[in-house]
Amino acid sequence: MAKTSKKTQNEEAGKEKNHKSESNEDVIVDEDVKDSSSNVDVDADADANASSGAAESETDAVEKDPIDALKEALSSERDKYLRLAAEYDNFRKRSIKERESTYSDARADVITRLLPVYDNLERALKTECADESFYKGIEMTMTQLTEILENIGVVTIPAVGETFDPNRHNAVMTIENPELGEKVIAEEFLKGFMLGERVIRFSTVVVAN
Repeated sequence: MAKTSKKTQNEEAGKEKNHKSESNEDVIVDEDVKDSSSNVDVDADADANASSGAAESETDAVEKDPIDALKEALSSERDKYLRLAAEYDNFRKRSIKERESTYSDARADVITRLLPVYDNLERALKTECADESFYKGIEMTMTQLTEILENIGVVTIPAVGETFDPNRHNAVMTIENPELGEKVIAEEFLKGFMLGERVIRFSTVVVAN
């Protein structure tokens, strides 16, 4: 009986020892879980703070980007406008110049085609004519043609007695004449004409000395 009680006491002591060991293990496990949970919370807070900072940076970037984009767009459009304005101004000036040149060329061409008529009338006036009325008619025609040419800006180029000018005169012959100075025009074969400042036909002349 005594042996049984002692055995029973030993068994109960072993059970208590095992129970204490299990309790210690539970405490250690709980502390580990608590520590890991604490670490998880810290990491979560750090991630949340990082996410919040990134979100704020993105928000700032979003707030700044539209302004920068608008400035760039305005600068680009301004450059386009300035280029377009310059191109239009160049086109306008070129068009005016071309129109004036075309008009001047057309006038010069028409007048040049009429000059042979002037030449023939001039030759007729230099020819002796027994019919005074006929001669008078040629003279009146020549006067009318000269007035028309003057009214549209056509003038004759001075020749005889003038100093030879290669920009207005075409020398086909030279002679020696002590009465005339050097490069003085002695004779005119064909009268020259100018339209404004433009020579539409050179004077054909003889130059002295």
